[in-house]
Amino acid sequence: MTAEEIRQAVLDILADIAPDEDLSQLKENVPFREQLELDSMDFLDIVMELRKRYRIQIPEEQYTELASLGSTVRYLEPRMKDL
Repeated sequence: MTAEEIRQAVLDILADIAPDEDLSQLKENVPFREQLELDSMDFLDIVMELRKRYRIQIPEEQYTELASLGSTVRYLEPRMKDL
């Protein structure tokens, strides 16, 4: 997957988890929690959806890499390049 495809996949997951949020104004390098009404369970849902949809294993100690849209795409790009 390309960076843009990964970005869209993450946005799709966010839209499913937080359907009332306006994702069109989401800033690339600002943490999700500063922009969206996400709690820790929502964050875990994002991780679980990535695992379910793309079979990506993300160790708990690396969850901080998924703080913002930009960091999430950068983290996932090498892991999803062959999908």
